[in-house]
Amino acid sequence: MAEHDTNAPPLFEIGDLLPAPADGPVFMDLEHPDYAYMFGFLQADGHLAQGTGRKGRLTVEIGVRDIAVLREFQRLTPYNSSITERVRATNFSQEHHSATWTLCDQEARARINGLGLPYGRKSRKITPPRVEFSRRDYLRGVIDADGSVGHTGQGLPFISLTTASAAVGAYLCRYAKAVTGTARQIGRNARDGVFNVLYTKEAAVQLAGHLYYPGCLSLARKRTAAASLASWERPADMRVRPPGRRWKAWEDRVLLAHDDAGTAATELGRSVASCSVRLWRLKTGEVRRPEDTAPGT
Repeated sequence: MAEHDTNAPPLFEIGDLLPAPADGPVFMDLEHPDYAYMFGFLQADGHLAQGTGRKGRLTVEIGVRDIAVLREFQRLTPYNSSITERVRATNFSQEHHSATWTLCDQEARARINGLGLPYGRKSRKITPPRVEFSRRDYLRGVIDADGSVGHTGQGLPFISLTTASAAVGAYLCRYAKAVTGTARQIGRNARDGVFNVLYTKEAAVQLAGHLYYPGCLSLARKRTAAASLASWERPADMRVRPPGRRWKAWEDRVLLAHDDAGTAATELGRSVASCSVRLWRLKTGEVRRPEDTAPGT
């Protein structure tokens, strides 16, 4: 998520274009699909800043192409809020055009904070709500903010999430297993300490179709991408891989002791290719080296 540069002046003040709903659910009732989605998005891409006294603000800054979702947040919020646009230089572009939704009302902020959006740095602190909530809508909000949906360079369908929160990553794994039957176990990337959860092929098609259902609140481009996955069919010559055999700590120690995939493969009863990839990952830090525990664990 781009940092909010308070020194950069807004280009356009949009203000309260859309009225709050006169009759509808209570603000941030997470059993309502739209609010569950909104809360997931805010947890992943929002920022709560505490000011002096009772002052503070909630902001969400995203690329201007996705401004429609901010207008939906404004419509769903029965408090004064604003949307502004600006163009500034970032690490990725000299002219990044973004839109920011800002909500300052103390009562609204208290409600959102109480549901589980902390003030300040929060990427590792966020957890799924501890109240009843619409689960698939919440996860769609998280993925819209911090995930990806589409096709790989080889044309394979995928849906993924990058998160620093162990709780959110683990929850997606449990939920996706219930939907698709595909199991994932997460671990922090040794390079930057985040979790990368990835589903491909049939699992991606199933999960995307479940999360991005017709008429759901979502980013239009990701909803379109999710719909495009539905037409994928496994080629006749693409074999289905059996469930993977997970590496144990003692196997990693044997592999490192041999420092040779060929000789280790014989002792471990694994393929040379599998040992070669695992050895490379251990040496480059892609996976953590085994702790000094007793053999056999």
